[in-house]
This record gives sequence, structure tokens and C-alpha cells, in this order.
Amino acid sequence: MENLYRYFDRDISWLSFNYRVLLEADNDSLPLYERINFIAIYSSNLEEFYKVRVAEHKAVASGGKSDGMSVDEARRLIHEIKERVNAQLDDRVRIYEQKILPALRANHIIFYQGRQEVEPFHKEFISRFFREELFPYLQPVKVEQGKVRMFLRDKRFYLAVRLRSRDTGERAFYILKIPHSKVPRFVVLPPKDGNYYLMFLEDIIKMNLNEIFTGYEEECSYCCKISRDADVFVDDVPPENMVEQLKEKVKKRKIGAICRFVYDRKMPDDFLDFLVEAFGINREELVPGDKHLNLEDLSSLPNPSPVNLSLSKPAPMRLPGLDGKHFMYRRIAQRDLLLYYPYYSFDHFIRFLYEAVHDSQCREIMITQYRVAEHSEVIGALIAAAQNGKRVTVFVELKARFDEENNLATAELMRKAGIHIIFSIPGLKVHAKVALVLRADRNGKPLRSYAYVSTGNFNEKTARIYSDIALFTCNPAIVEDMRTLFGVLKREVETPVFKRLLVARFNLLPELRRMIHHEIQLARSGKEGRIILKMNALQDEAMIDELYRASEAGVQIDLIVRGICCLIPGESFSRNIRVTRIVDSFLEHARVWYFGNGGNPKLFLGSPDWMKRNLYRRIEAVTPVTDKRLKQELTDMLELQLRADWNACWVDNQLNNVFKRPGHEGSIRAQYEFYRYLQERYMKPGVENGDSTAPVV
Repeated sequence: MENLYRYFDRDISWLSFNYRVLLEADNDSLPLYERINFIAIYSSNLEEFYKVRVAEHKAVASGGKSDGMSVDEARRLIHEIKERVNAQLDDRVRIYEQKILPALRANHIIFYQGRQEVEPFHKEFISRFFREELFPYLQPVKVEQGKVRMFLRDKRFYLAVRLRSRDTGERAFYILKIPHSKVPRFVVLPPKDGNYYLMFLEDIIKMNLNEIFTGYEEECSYCCKISRDADVFVDDVPPENMVEQLKEKVKKRKIGAICRFVYDRKMPDDFLDFLVEAFGINREELVPGDKHLNLEDLSSLPNPSPVNLSLSKPAPMRLPGLDGKHFMYRRIAQRDLLLYYPYYSFDHFIRFLYEAVHDSQCREIMITQYRVAEHSEVIGALIAAAQNGKRVTVFVELKARFDEENNLATAELMRKAGIHIIFSIPGLKVHAKVALVLRADRNGKPLRSYAYVSTGNFNEKTARIYSDIALFTCNPAIVEDMRTLFGVLKREVETPVFKRLLVARFNLLPELRRMIHHEIQLARSGKEGRIILKMNALQDEAMIDELYRASEAGVQIDLIVRGICCLIPGESFSRNIRVTRIVDSFLEHARVWYFGNGGNPKLFLGSPDWMKRNLYRRIEAVTPVTDKRLKQELTDMLELQLRADWNACWVDNQLNNVFKRPGHEGSIRAQYEFYRYLQERYMKPGVENGDSTAPVV
């Protein structure tokens, strides 16, 4: 029977999300440097998109293997992506040139955009800076047809220069790699008459090309860059060979196939033709860009003015009594505890680990590692635990894209400290964010143990910018389920049985379907059927079909989806489904699911989105939240996000971001309102979440 349901394409949906990020730069109500940062985020996102997703489609378009996509389909998708991206880049140019630069100037920050704009009083400084700080790092390479002597590196950008000999009149072409580590991308120039000045590094180079190419006259110069295929496939490699295989493949990432050649859109056609032929670039890879490339660097744009033009974000809260002995143990022993990052400090989790380090009755710590910070405090605490005689087991997912090298390095560091390391499972990624502290007395009798399930990584740096939620519990059923899960990761348990946790590839999908079907039955019997799903991405067509069927039965469904959403709202089969997208100061990263259950709601949080990879090819962990007070907190958070009309929008059936923003004083800004909610709930003296006096057993 033909399926009448329809779906958005995954990548086109993602482009809609990234465009929503760019639109924050167009938001005049935000502080100026916050808007600039959104241009940087948009640009960084787009770079990764080309290096992974577009590179994959181009491999299929060239006859490579695919999971269900034909060569023609891949080519059509690449064409649509190119058209949409080019339109978005036009908007990025408009926002940057017509709004950001004038706003900087209005704040007395003159950001020179080329040599033509430079005031005479800065020319001597620029010339001296070039000679003393820049010239030693410049190595021009001549480019001739059939004699390419330079490999264009990924993540770098270059200045292509066309010259004419003063003696012979012949043209010459050169490429210069723009220095990236020895000198800053943005140069702060001397202030004058109350104004402050900035300049791109490449513009300083352009102003001084005559110092590099003596005997030549410059005709023109333009920036360009290469993006290379960055995906690493090691799924079928046995564990004993995975480390070496991964090291080799990560090295090769730097020389992967070209998937994008970005160039200054003002470059003349004949100049572009020369570069395309000289470097063997397929014209399908051409993407016209801005005059200044690598705009992700704008995240570090200096503010030379004494006026603060950045957003004052809420400072992470520290719960009362943090420094008390056994603070975390006592709090969790009293009742389950939810921590909301970055509204709460990640130091609470570090403190939890160190309590285990110094607990004489802690016998073992087990934890998963997907993406950890460099110089990680989490890794430091685990090493301290091993050195203090605890048995420490860490499952390290080596296949975490772009974190492979860091994970290899931290795994080796932990191994040397005596930590038992378990590496990736062939054919699977372990994406679960879980930790377990097991305790026993000197006779081996089990004592109260502690489990931790989170929506985010064990990463103190991202915990300051990602909005995530973590549950601490000593619920014996969840602790036992966690032991079973680690038994699976250790390959000691083949047919696990989970009583409380929902684990992808085992009981997650059947339980999700059962709960959706229960809401359908309620709606069909005239009662309220209600589902709220908060996640980063919704792609799996089988689960989307379940939601379509629930909508057709009358279940009211609200989706809070930050990124990819392949479900199409507003159609006959989805008339009861609404899709909300929130983009604000923190990256919405939490996965929280609400099922009305006839007035006795069930709430869950955990690591998976509803993507094919999460539901079928990964180990993911989801925990129920059973404490009534915590269930109410999560419900309040979800309802607040659904009511939000500031930095929130609907996604319609054409993938448009339809803003809810009414522009009046009563607007609800979900992230900041929830921060105040938590302050009111927990930070006042004498509230119920104050210091616990529960004994540590």
C-alpha cells in the first residue's frame, strides 16, 4: 500500500535550521557582538555540513555506495543545497555589510574592510606591522598550469594573486597561505579621536604585496579556501585494530577529497577558470563566498572599545552547601536530583566524582566518554580515583566525529594511570551519557550506589554553552539497569533486560511505540491524548509515521526541535502537530519526552534524538523521571518553551522559520525565564532543595 505521508529532506531541513541561526545576526535587539557571534556559528556550521554531508552526497553522485540514494537523487540534492546556500550567503553578506558594519561604526569601532578604507594616519603602523609581524611567515608559491607545487590544506584559507611583470609584461599567478597561529586574524590599530580601529590580517597583506613581489605590479588578489571530506569510517574494524586504523584515517582526513572550493564572488571569471584548472577542481565544488572567508573566526573579534557590546549571560548557579562534606551523596540519597546546565555549574558533577574518589566505600566507577574537553577535569578526577585504589572503567567512543584524536589521547592518558579502557563496538557508536558509582562495605556487602544519566557530554566546556539536563539517582532499579548496560559495553551481557532504563537497540523503540499507541487509544476514547517531544533532530520516518497516526487520531503533539525536522506540520495528516524551534544564547541540546498518560504524565530524558543513527545504530540511554517534584519542573520547562515568543519560531510546512516574536515588553524568552524559575525554586534560603541531612550509607 502506498504511503501517503510526506517528509522534509534531512539536509534541506538542516539548512533551514542554520538559516535560523543566521537570522539572529539580523536581530537588532541583541547586543552587537552577540549578533556577530551568530554569523560565526552559522559559518562554522556550514563548514562542517560541507565537509561531512555534502561530501557524502558527492561521493554518491560520483557512483559511490549509498543507503538508498541514487546517483540522480544525489545530484539533484547537491544542486538544491547549492541554490539554498547561495541564497543564504547573499543574506549573510547583506546582514554583515548593511547592518553589522554600520552598527560597529555607530559604536565608534571602524572595521576596515579593505585597503581603500584605511585612513592615512594608520598606513605607517600597518606597514611596520607587516614587516615585523607578518612578512617572516609568508611563503608565496607560483602557480602554473600543469606545475602545481602547493597542496591546498583543509581549514586554511589562501590569497590568490595575479601579477604582471614590469619587465616583460607577462602575467604570473601566486598563492599565499594566510598565517593562522603566529599572528591574530584581527589586528587592533591605534585609536584616534575617540574611534577604535580593526583590520583583517589578509587586508594588511594585500596592502603590502609590493613588498613581497618586487618587480611585479599587482593586478588583483582574492581569497579562496578548500573544504575536504572529513568523514572517517572504521565501523567494521575489530576492536584490537581500531586504534591504529583510526590514527591512520584521521591523518588522511587532512588530504580528503575536495568537497567545496569557496572563493571571493568578485573574482573575475578568467582568474577563477585559471585556479580551477590549475588545482583540478570540479566546477560542482565551486561556492561563491564573501570577500573575507573563514568568518567563523568572528567569534574572537576583539572589542577595542571600553563599552561592553556583548551579552551578559546568566552565571551558572551553585546550589547551596556545595562545599559541605558528602554534599552530593547526601542530596541524592534524600531524593533524585536534576541539574540543568548551564544554569547550574558543572562543578557539581566534578564534586560528585571527587566524593567518590575520597569515599572509602566506593569500589568502582564506570563512565562513558564521547566528547570530553581538552585538559578535562572529568578525566583528572577519574585518574585520581584510579590512583586512590578505585576500580575505574571508561568506555571510550573513538568514532565521535572530529573528537577522534582527543579521545585517543585521553584514552592513552587514562590507560597509563591504571584505568580500564573499553574501546568502540564495531558497527555501533555508544552515545549514551551515563556514569555509575558502585559502593560496598569491607565485606563486599552492597551499599547505596549512584547513577547519572544525562542529555549532554561529560565536558565542562560545552556545559557552559549547551543547555542540557542530568539526573542523579540512587534508585536501585536504575542502578541495576546501569550495571547491565555497562555489562553490554564490556561484552559480558548479550541479551540484557532493562527494568527502568530505555536503551536503543533493545527496549527503546518498543516502549516509545507503546506509549504513543496509548495516547492514541486515549484520544479515540474521547480523553486527552498529549505528547511533547523536545530533541535536537527528528528524522526517522518510521517514528514520524507513528506521530502522524497519533495526530490523525486526535492526539495533540508539540515538538520542540532545534535542528533537523523531517516531519511536515500543517498537513492533513499532521494537523494536530506543531513544531517550535528555539535559538538563543545557549545551544538547546536536551532531549526530554512527555506523554500525558491520561493525567499521570510520564517524563523521560536521555541522549538520543529520533534519527536513524540514534535509534538503530547507536547505544543510547534514556531514564524515566519519577520524582513528582522533578516531573513538574520538566513539565514547567517544556510549557515555558512552548509559550516562548522571543527567540522562538514555528516551523511551517514550507520549512520557513515563522517568528513568534511580538516585540512587546511581555515577551517570554524561554532560557532566561527558566533561569529565573530555577533561582526562585532553589536559591532562596530555606527552600526544600536546601542542604540534606540524609545519612550516607
